[in-house]
Amino acid sequence: MTRPSRWIPALLAAVLASLVLAVPAKATPPGIPSKSTAQSRLNALTVAAQGSMSGYSRDLFPHWITISGSCNTRETVLKRDGSSVVTDSSCAATSGRWYSPYDGATWTAASDVDIDHVVPLAEAWRSGASSWTTSRRQSFANDLTRPQLIAVTDNVNQAKGDQDPSTWQPPLSSYRCTYAKMWITVKHYWALTLQSSEKTALQSMLNTCSS
Repeated sequence: MTRPSRWIPALLAAVLASLVLAVPAKATPPGIPSKSTAQSRLNALTVAAQGSMSGYSRDLFPHWITISGSCNTRETVLKRDGSSVVTDSSCAATSGRWYSPYDGATWTAASDVDIDHVVPLAEAWRSGASSWTTSRRQSFANDLTRPQLIAVTDNVNQAKGDQDPSTWQPPLSSYRCTYAKMWITVKHYWALTLQSSEKTALQSMLNTCSS
């Protein structure tokens, strides 16, 4: 009888490891609706002129707050959106892999990843949040129930800034359908207004969705 070569188990282990590494982590916030639901929500949004930035400060949207134990909102999203994420005793991610759906990049250092507010805080302020209580703004800034928070490449998030879809869309065009669904859902739930140009851009993005 021929004995199996000793290198076969090692080869199989290497192949399996490469397959695991080939599967990217997928940042998938909760609550992303179907195309038809997103369309209904878009139709229901109120179109209004953009509000003033007067009085705005990020401090009026307290984040990141403690979610569980020593984990704050940022750390919670990093664990949700990454794969093989390892954290230390203070819940900081020490290793893992993060796939940024905005640009298709994969990162292995949490420092290369930002948690994006899909609807930026300043955009929310201009769209109705200026009249909210600080408590409501805190809930908005740390919303883990709607598709409002997502782990993405840091410099892509910084390039987006506080722009709406009429002037900024994800570089990866295949993700724009999902991005529109997310944006619409957040604005609908939080009863925020949108501009005419913003609605036109969202409709164009939504039209690319198959379902």
